[in-house]
Amino acid sequence: MTASPPPVLPDQRLASGVARLALRYRGRFSPETILRLVGDSYERLAEHARVRTHLVVLAEHLATERLDALAHVQGAPGTGLPRVLFVCSQNAGRSQLAAALLAHRAQGHVVVSSAGTHPAAEVEPAVAQVLTEAGVDLTYAFPKPLTDEVVRAADIVVTMGCGDACPVLPGRRYLDWPVTDPEGSPVAVVRGIRDEIDAHIAELLASLPRS
Repeated sequence: MTASPPPVLPDQRLASGVARLALRYRGRFSPETILRLVGDSYERLAEHARVRTHLVVLAEHLATERLDALAHVQGAPGTGLPRVLFVCSQNAGRSQLAAALLAHRAQGHVVVSSAGTHPAAEVEPAVAQVLTEAGVDLTYAFPKPLTDEVVRAADIVVTMGCGDACPVLPGRRYLDWPVTDPEGSPVAVVRGIRDEIDAHIAELLASLPRS
């Protein structure tokens, strides 16, 4: 049988990120696996990007999240913290609000992820504004595609308006929050959506085991 050719990076600027991740995950993942995930992360993000200036950096962030999730799935020693994934259509509004609010409230006691079935190019500006007003950091947030590794690693999947496209895997706890989509809404309305989601977050946190 002819061996498969090695993966090729879609942008050679990704090579330094691949090298960093190969060092970080040495002994856990092969360089080929890391190369494949970095390249795939870049291509997924590029599908929806309006501006490609930061794609290399974002692809490394997404690949890191996917590798951490894959390591968890494979039984690598970890923190044992509950893992919560928020999913909506574009990962630009509701799921970003929920993930940021849970991370802020949980203070490192929950592993939080978010993703979209059809990710947008950027987070809704009003969403970023109302989170900043609440003292929640959204500096490194960006819309991310839904990937198999992150779904499989989640203990709880919270769906928020993604319909039939939302993932369903056995053994997960599923919650569906019927929250209004903030896309295009004025800031005053988005503040109300933020507060509604925050109430859900408080209930979710109360239901999680204490570490």
